[in-house]
Amino acid sequence: MKLISHSDFVASLPPEERVAVRKRSADLVNEYLTLQELRKARTLTQKKLAKKLGVAQVAVSRMERRSDLLLSTLRSYVEAMGGSLDLVVSFPGRKPVKLATIGLEDEDPLAKSAQKRRVPTKGAELAHKLTAKKPLRKVRVGQAAE
Repeated sequence: MKLISHSDFVASLPPEERVAVRKRSADLVNEYLTLQELRKARTLTQKKLAKKLGVAQVAVSRMERRSDLLLSTLRSYVEAMGGSLDLVVSFPGRKPVKLATIGLEDEDPLAKSAQKRRVPTKGAELAHKLTAKKPLRKVRVGQAAE
């Protein structure tokens, strides 16, 4: 069995099939855009979008590079560009179902993630408890502590 490259395989197809393959390929590429490509298609810079979201530009940059986002974060991003986010569930043999409340939150997830929250470790909590107490009073031997 001889292996051939994709381009050689496409080149071996009849001309009408090559055209169909290229058209379908372009359609698939256009269906799946990245967040960065969506933003650019809306002629927005990261800085302008960040201002609309109330976050720093670096937060937008990080979001565009992530492969996993909260739906509420994605919804905020899309709405800041003037769009709306719909989540559709499809099952074989059934009509698609649009989920209405997924990704809706009371708080703005971008602002929340932009704030640096420090979670103390157990060691840090213990150190705080120890240093927060009043210092011990020195007592001489034979003298009662008050």
